[in-house]
Amino acid sequence: MLSAQRKEHLMALLAADGRVVAKAVAADLGISEDSIRRDLRELADEGRCIRVYGGALPVPAADAPVAQRLGIATDSKDRVARAAVALIRPASTIILDAGTTTLIMARMLPDDVTVLTPSPAVALAAMESSRARVIMIGGELSRHSAVVGGAFAQESIARLAADVLFLGVTGIHPEHGLTTGELDDAVTKRALAARSADTYVLGSAEKIGAVSRFPVLSLDEVSGIITDREDRNPLISQLRTA
Repeated sequence: MLSAQRKEHLMALLAADGRVVAKAVAADLGISEDSIRRDLRELADEGRCIRVYGGALPVPAADAPVAQRLGIATDSKDRVARAAVALIRPASTIILDAGTTTLIMARMLPDDVTVLTPSPAVALAAMESSRARVIMIGGELSRHSAVVGGAFAQESIARLAADVLFLGVTGIHPEHGLTTGELDDAVTKRALAARSADTYVLGSAEKIGAVSRFPVLSLDEVSGIITDREDRNPLISQLRTA
């Protein structure tokens, strides 16, 4: 079987089974495990899968550019956003990470909070929908995720302090922890968490069980995960929910 044929076979397995185990596929095809690993590395470099120990997982839907994510799991995101807003204490300082769920949260905020955010879209939504004090975190704006990052953002974040961070990630998995699709974004998220007394992760349905390329935090480094009360994903029972 040619490499191109193997890759299409691997992508079909990902679509059907939700994962590829290199050892099992190699045995099934009667070829070396190294050949399967090489194919998976090349597929990962093309952005078609996520490499994990022993095989690969599909690319999470939440890794798509922000404009494409707006229409994914909208009802689930709304329920998660409402549950998150209910955790906000009066007169507190909160950080709203970039993301489609935090964008929904920004339209539900009470008037007496201070909002820090690296997202221009979230900042504008908070300003237009409430009388909250809104403070933008500066930095270079990513065209993919529409969030600021880089050295200037790191310097800005180091001078902040917040009661709670509502963290957006693209993957939430009991084994692989919290992950995201961009390296700079992962660094920014860790910096935000370090400046917050509590960190809650926004876990809409499409993120539970997904794994992205870059680790953000382990599950024991956050205060809890806010999940959709209507999501029946069995992995939720393995997470510490809020």
